[in-house]
Amino acid sequence: MTEGNNMPEGDTAGKDEVPVGVPAEEKRFEEEKKENWESSVPIPEQPAAPGAEEVEFVHPEGGWGWLVMLAAMWCNGSVFGIQNAFGILFLSLLREFGSEDDEDLRFKTALVGSLSMGMIFFCSPIVSVFTDILGCRVTAVGGAAVGLVGLLASSFVTSLAPMYFTYGIVFACGCSFAYQPSLVILGHYFKKRLGLVNGIVTAGSSIFTITLPFVLSGLLDKVGLQNTMRVLCILMFILMLAGLTYRPLLPVKSSNTRAGSRCPPMSQIFNVNIWKSLGYRIWAFGIPAALYGYFVPYVHLMKHVEERFGKEANKEVLLMCIGITSCVGRLIFGRVADYVNGVNKVYLQVTSFFVIGLMSMMIPLCNIFGALIAVCLLMGLFDGCFICIMGPIAFELVGDKDVSQAIGFLLGLMSVPMTVGPPIAGFLRDRLGSYDVAFYLAGIPPIFGGAVLCLIPWVEARRKRKEKEDALNKEQGELLAGQKRDHEKALEDALSKTGESVL
Repeated sequence: MTEGNNMPEGDTAGKDEVPVGVPAEEKRFEEEKKENWESSVPIPEQPAAPGAEEVEFVHPEGGWGWLVMLAAMWCNGSVFGIQNAFGILFLSLLREFGSEDDEDLRFKTALVGSLSMGMIFFCSPIVSVFTDILGCRVTAVGGAAVGLVGLLASSFVTSLAPMYFTYGIVFACGCSFAYQPSLVILGHYFKKRLGLVNGIVTAGSSIFTITLPFVLSGLLDKVGLQNTMRVLCILMFILMLAGLTYRPLLPVKSSNTRAGSRCPPMSQIFNVNIWKSLGYRIWAFGIPAALYGYFVPYVHLMKHVEERFGKEANKEVLLMCIGITSCVGRLIFGRVADYVNGVNKVYLQVTSFFVIGLMSMMIPLCNIFGALIAVCLLMGLFDGCFICIMGPIAFELVGDKDVSQAIGFLLGLMSVPMTVGPPIAGFLRDRLGSYDVAFYLAGIPPIFGGAVLCLIPWVEARRKRKEKEDALNKEQGELLAGQKRDHEKALEDALSKTGESVL
């Protein structure tokens, strides 16, 4: 009977033996239960280690990026070229909508240009959020379209009041949404050459500032203000096409968002880490404080020259001089900043503000046109210095992770002085009958702001010194704690040995 229950050796090779004392039916029941459990409950796959399959992104350093660079250069030039040439439009607006009986004529007219410039900076923090959510291409093209609508609508107005909305808000907001993505997209294509590319792109505004005043003067004389604005719409239409080249390359960063939601968390929308830096807080106060007089020459210099030297004076040359030397300054001081260590780059901005402030005060003292040209050359040179090193200073103050919002919020704070300064200068001209006091006062804020910025290197040096002391104290504390533990352990060992010897 026992032979009949024995199975061949080959049949039992792959099966589990039944333990002694366990019935065969119970064994089969346990196996079926195990199979049913494994089939009904899927075992989740273990996620791969973070970064295990990620491939390091390599910037093309050219190729399609050169076309993107030209598109960004056109954006920079068309946006700020029109803004910087507002002094030419200012004269035409005075003639078109002005009345000699209006005591606040220049104040109201200057508010159009200053509101436009201020809105470009005011929207910067908002644009950064839209760029993160929608991407550079959609944001830039949409912004250019809005700017086109605003500029086209401005060409149909018949009074000054609607231009506050069409030109000062709609056109400016569109320019802001078109401008900021043009700076972000450059980082997708360039890394080693990013400094060179940034210099070329920012030089676009200088090139347009040089050429656009002459173009606008000719157009205003031949076709009038309304048709001139319609011609400027061509620049915005080309800007829409340029935005289509902003093809993103960098991988999308993962964020802790809800499923199906594209909105970033609040910590990404408003980064509070940048405000923990005292150096950044001083910088965010000093820069706007210095800019209350910054935009005044761009708006009122043309009218001042017309009043001082006559309508026949070649006033467009002054804006051309500012544009040329600003372009040179961006290239020169951008390279110089590479050789200045750390936050000491701030001293370049301090020097820039001191020179800009002094040159603003020199404008009323220039009784010959050649002296005014020299003043504008110096002003443009250090204007380029101030602009080109904003990014490097932000990197030094808050680090590369927070630099985007650091610059965005700074530009937003800059909107207030850029908006307020020129109307105040126009108000002083209307009340005093001369621009002299306005230009004298316009030179004070840059000097004050530059003096405030001098505190940043001292504050940052003290912070780093304190961090070193804290790190040293922590290291010494850990060393003393380790020595104390070793001493206590040695004492315990000695006591235990003493007890053993006594026993």
